[in-house]
Amino acid sequence: MSEAPGALAVIIDRYLRHLAIERGLAANTLAAYRRDLDGYAEFLRVQGVETPEGIAPAHVSAYARHLGSRPEGALVASSMARMLSSVRGFHRFLVGESLVVTDVAADTKPPKLGSRLPKAITIEQMGAVLAATDGDELQQMRDKALLELLYATGARISEAVALNVDDVIEGDVVRLFGKGGKQRIVPVGSFARTALDRYLVRARPAFSLRGTSTPALFLGARGQRVSRQNAWLIIRAAAERAELGFEISPHTFRHSFATHLLAGGADVRVVQELLGHSSVATTQIYTQVTADTLRDMYTVAHPRAR
Repeated sequence: MSEAPGALAVIIDRYLRHLAIERGLAANTLAAYRRDLDGYAEFLRVQGVETPEGIAPAHVSAYARHLGSRPEGALVASSMARMLSSVRGFHRFLVGESLVVTDVAADTKPPKLGSRLPKAITIEQMGAVLAATDGDELQQMRDKALLELLYATGARISEAVALNVDDVIEGDVVRLFGKGGKQRIVPVGSFARTALDRYLVRARPAFSLRGTSTPALFLGARGQRVSRQNAWLIIRAAAERAELGFEISPHTFRHSFATHLLAGGADVRVVQELLGHSSVATTQIYTQVTADTLRDMYTVAHPRAR
């Protein structure tokens, strides 16, 4: 049950059930919504408001100002935008359920976010990272298969470690389960397919003998499913061996996957499907990355560019 006061607590719970059922949001996402809305309800309680019909546009505006000037420190723009998005969604729900007549949060605008371009590494740098997992040891075969798959599919790290053996279909496609449990089928290139086949034949059976039976594709040294934290360490170690000179994250593989596909001529809507983005607008940020790269190359190479 929510910690929000009075009638708002009941309606917040009702809204969260609506999100879980109608939109299929993941547990972590629902927990974030709850934290945001409990904080909003607590702010309203201090203002003497404990029911939806008592909330006025001035209360929502005051809450937005509060987020930017809290005694414990102002929130960064991205956090403010997320929290205000939660509040705006809640008020739309109130109107949609006929609990109030007017959407009092309709005119509340989130702060503008700076353009945050995804960080990709070059094809050569990616090749060096992948080569850093070469070897005949069980762990090396496992690491090679995991990193090749990440780069071949653009999978989120949570999607990759959640894979089961049966999700590798006929060796050349994988079934990924994204946000909200949405399923997508993504091709696997020849390099990743070779690495997966080698791991499945030579390494995974040995790991599996060390633990209880599990359908997980990627196993740790004790036969358990590889965790996100372990996958992060695998990537960090490969980057160190490749001597990149900087750290990379699991998302670097996803960003590089998209950027390299677009640079190679892939259609943005195809990349959208492969990444599992619900909106093409999310994918289009990568087209800006590619355009920036082309601009830099032009400036360096063309005799009359400077």
